[in-house]
Amino acid sequence: MSLLDELITLKQDKNYPKVTMTEFKGVLNLHLGTDWIQGGMRLAHPNDIVFDYVQQMMAWMLFNSQPSHIVQLGLGAGSLTRFCYHYFPESRITAIELNPNVIKVCRATFHLPPDDERLSVIRMDAADYIASQQGRQSIDILQIDLYDQDAQAPVFDSEAFFRQCADAMTPQGILTINIFGEQSNRGQTIANLQACFDAVTWLREVDGGNMVAIAFKEAPVIDFETLYQQAEDIRRASRLKAVNWVDDLYDWMKGTGD
Repeated sequence: MSLLDELITLKQDKNYPKVTMTEFKGVLNLHLGTDWIQGGMRLAHPNDIVFDYVQQMMAWMLFNSQPSHIVQLGLGAGSLTRFCYHYFPESRITAIELNPNVIKVCRATFHLPPDDERLSVIRMDAADYIASQQGRQSIDILQIDLYDQDAQAPVFDSEAFFRQCADAMTPQGILTINIFGEQSNRGQTIANLQACFDAVTWLREVDGGNMVAIAFKEAPVIDFETLYQQAEDIRRASRLKAVNWVDDLYDWMKGTGD
């Protein structure tokens, strides 16, 4: 039985968008009943990150190589969660996803590991989870990729939401967020982040309109020689296009980035 056939046998909750899948050139893509791709997995290498913008969500690796607690808002196809679980064995990883169909399909077909002492996949509204973490300052890395089935704009990107995020993070915490969609307002999202974080930057747009922003609770000291060496180490260890991230940061610092 193929993975696509297996999906038909899974009973999905009709109160939430239905998960569908397509396969193209060895990549299994997850959809929420529309043509929009919500995530993908390379069948031959499940722990690899397929799409460039999802790789960019890992740009915090340039600044923190050993986070204690990584939180992912929006599970998608589980790409970030699988990657972090595999490459950061000392980290605690929490993934928040409201749609039970996404969790079920990720567990059945997208190689999402079962919960254990390091991994918790929680069915919960992302805003409620962040509100529950206010004042705890326990999240080192916060990755946000929240979209509905139509993927028109981020689900949460207000100043009030980002202020709650910052309050839930450690003093050296780093947030990455994917900004995408015809109804998104990148300038406003960046401004909202800047109101809540000490420093905010962003990487070059990739994959047909995805732009990843990086927000720091405490502005980092940037030494590009060191960053390029770290990027090369990351590339060799995980096949991520980390050198491109540093190129983008360099262009941004020089005022020539997109």
